[in-house]
Amino acid sequence: MFDFDALGHSLDSLGLGHWNEQLAPLLRERLTGKTHGDWQRWNAVIDALPDARGDADRLRELLMGLHPWRKGPLTLGDVRIDTEWRSDWKWARLKNAIAPLDGRNVLDVGSGNGYYALEMRKAGAATVIGVDPTLLFAMQFLAINVFAQDPAIFILPLRLEETPAANNVFDTTFSMGVLYHQREPLDHLQRLRTTLRSGGQLVLETIFLPGDDLRAETPGDRYARMRNVWSLPTVPQLVKWLEKTGYAEIVVVDRTMTTTAEQRSTEWMKFESLREALHPDDPTKTVEGWPAPRRVIVTATAV
Repeated sequence: MFDFDALGHSLDSLGLGHWNEQLAPLLRERLTGKTHGDWQRWNAVIDALPDARGDADRLRELLMGLHPWRKGPLTLGDVRIDTEWRSDWKWARLKNAIAPLDGRNVLDVGSGNGYYALEMRKAGAATVIGVDPTLLFAMQFLAINVFAQDPAIFILPLRLEETPAANNVFDTTFSMGVLYHQREPLDHLQRLRTTLRSGGQLVLETIFLPGDDLRAETPGDRYARMRNVWSLPTVPQLVKWLEKTGYAEIVVVDRTMTTTAEQRSTEWMKFESLREALHPDDPTKTVEGWPAPRRVIVTATAV
């Protein structure tokens, strides 16, 4: 189960003891099954995993109980999980373009199941605190960590806005796939800056609109079948937002159109995926007529 004592010690060492005081009741409520009807079933899966080691069929059956698996791919024991996203492709695009993570304390906003947090630790990060509001993803990380046994990653089922002020303690903050879900994107960027020490690095990834003008749009109903998309900027507009919210040394690391090879349905994520979100006659557009998803990775330094 979740190690609250280890989290407390890590937060204290980071200078975030006030997080312990303010978040402990909320985390205990969410991570002990009081807020979600599936928690007991998910927790039973995690409890059964140690005894399933060496039995690939049983292990596969158990891990399927935590469906859908979105970020990966992952290999747990003898089972390879072919997740919806080829998250390894995204990591390959950014890992050599960011400040070295050796010894750095990292905040991972929108962490999902901890896939990127594990990569950050492999790259030398001292501690990774992930926040993501989806409880299933926090439970998936607990399952992953039965095998990874990493004592310095914590995935908290929280929105960033639920956390107390971070008092500029993190060396690197990641926000990947989060900005376009924000009704107030500048507020999100400002909140991210307050998590970073002076000179700390933001690593941001988001969907952008094509064009060299200063422009941001909000889809009226859905974008790529998603209801909660609020902020689609051009890259120049995104850079302007970062400048306005206290960042310097802004570098556009990568621009990539998302393909159905990178995001797709699999046996480990059986719901509809990107293919169903694209226009059947023109895959450069979404089913609603918007430009198909293009993602930009930007690094910036907190002033």
